[in-house]
Amino acid sequence: MAKVKNLKKRIRRLEARLQKGAKKLAKLKGKLEAASTATAGKTKATSTASAEKARKSSNATVPIQKKRRSAGDVKPGSTVKELRVAGKKKRKLNLTPERRAQLAAAMKARWAAKRAAAAANTQHGSSGPGFSSGDASEPQ
Repeated sequence: MAKVKNLKKRIRRLEARLQKGAKKLAKLKGKLEAASTATAGKTKATSTASAEKARKSSNATVPIQKKRRSAGDVKPGSTVKELRVAGKKKRKLNLTPERRAQLAAAMKARWAAKRAAAAANTQHGSSGPGFSSGDASEPQ
């Protein structure tokens, strides 16, 4: 049989824990409400800004934006769930179109240099019997 003193203590602890949980719940609900109102305002502001921007810009950019939106919808739900389980979500870079073009040009130059180096290595490899991978000069 449990003693009355112990039962009272357990009840007191349980009530304190429930009160703490209620406070946490109220705090989280307040945060959710604040976040949803902020998101709603932000969404409204961005939608009006993007609509205005679309009106000002040429019609050539509009189909590209539609393609981007529809590409995300094509993925099946099971793949998305597997990616979440796999690990961290890959961070999307916020690049301007100019910076994106600059990076693309830099990568193309690197790939071209790599192909040229590989082609040079194959030519040196066929001509010399004592060729090793350390003999090839790297482009600077």
